[in-house]
Amino acid sequence: MPEGHTIHRLALDYGTRFFGRATRVTSPQGKFSAAAALLDGAALTRTEAHGKHLFLCFRDAEWIHIHLGLFGKVTFGDAPAPPPTDTVRLRLAGPTGYVDLRGPTTCALIADAEKQAVHARLGPDPLREDPDPATAYARIRRSRTSVAALLMDQKVIAGVGNVYRAEVLFRHGIDPYRAGRDLTPAEWDAIWADLAALMREGVRHNRIDTVRPEHTPEAMGRPPRVDDHGGEVYVYRRADQPCHLCGTPIRTASLTARNLFWCPTCQRT
Repeated sequence: MPEGHTIHRLALDYGTRFFGRATRVTSPQGKFSAAAALLDGAALTRTEAHGKHLFLCFRDAEWIHIHLGLFGKVTFGDAPAPPPTDTVRLRLAGPTGYVDLRGPTTCALIADAEKQAVHARLGPDPLREDPDPATAYARIRRSRTSVAALLMDQKVIAGVGNVYRAEVLFRHGIDPYRAGRDLTPAEWDAIWADLAALMREGVRHNRIDTVRPEHTPEAMGRPPRVDDHGGEVYVYRRADQPCHLCGTPIRTASLTARNLFWCPTCQRT
């Protein structure tokens, strides 16, 4: 499932293509046809992301709510748009190109009140202009749940996925099984600031890189990471490989139905 930086990047990319332009809105698959017909020819006036939720606004009041889930994919292309396949749930097309959406968990036309209800059930997002990290910490400091599980709970903090969860805990030397209530205010402030910085870089470069300059392949004289996800990381999907800092084999385990990765030597606190 894409992490929050990907959704914020999509919001920017949709806007670059379609802001202020009359847009063809269609649903070749048919599951969004009625809503597409209502929006066809309207201009995209705003895009927004909150965690893993994407919102596309038409006529300042009608929103397409998209959640990619595990299988959703977005494909951008230049004009002229080729004939769509019957797997395309939503196509936006205009003079500058087209965007196809396939396989999302959610693709729905909603009004402002429904959109606000989505925001209300999500935690603060480090990439939004109005983040409130204190709200997230208020929930964390009362919880016996592990900090690793809390970071993946979208009601606590929105947009953090498996990669950022594993990497930020490593960068701060925190045992992923430590209870949320044992996380100090200073540790939470450092984690939040680091997530915001890392995720902003993710939006900028459209990939996740979490290693500090002194730990890059060039600085350490090691081979670059080879992985479908790309990006240089400390622990994510590096099970049984040596830690870049101490050489201890990286460990993995299942936590809340997701694979957790950590270094048992560097993450003892």
